[in-house]
Amino acid sequence: MQVLQVLEIRPDPAEVGRARRWARSRLAGSGIEADEPLAETLVLLVSELVTNAVVHTGRPAVLRLVLPGAVTEEATVRLEVDDNCGRAPVPRCPDGDATGGRGLALVDGLADRWGWSREGAGKRIWCELDRCGGPVRTPPAHAGDSAPYEGLAFEVV
Repeated sequence: MQVLQVLEIRPDPAEVGRARRWARSRLAGSGIEADEPLAETLVLLVSELVTNAVVHTGRPAVLRLVLPGAVTEEATVRLEVDDNCGRAPVPRCPDGDATGGRGLALVDGLADRWGWSREGAGKRIWCELDRCGGPVRTPPAHAGDSAPYEGLAFEVV
């Protein structure tokens, strides 16, 4: 059995910190310890995806965590961020001095799986982390005319 946790995010950069605190508290309630690598990585991914939604769309978003009902060695945690902006992520290659543009490249490097899909008038970006298993790399799931991620940083434009 899985447990779905939902947090509505206002279009305010201060929401990123609130989302991290919320995610930590939900993980603790699920039996995943705060010092576990999965928890630390998930909180970083929450920060990146919520920042993308808040900064690049300027619109409200919804953060979802799908947690295992019973934590086992093989447990998987899924993170989803929905926003009301229909613009697809666009690949970019920031130069070495750029202060942004690497968020989804970080997601690609840390998550076991990730992707995005169109949802109504907006989109959903998701990622999954496996608790103890080694990284299983599968192509991201995409909807419609979207192309697979090919190692470039994404920014919603």
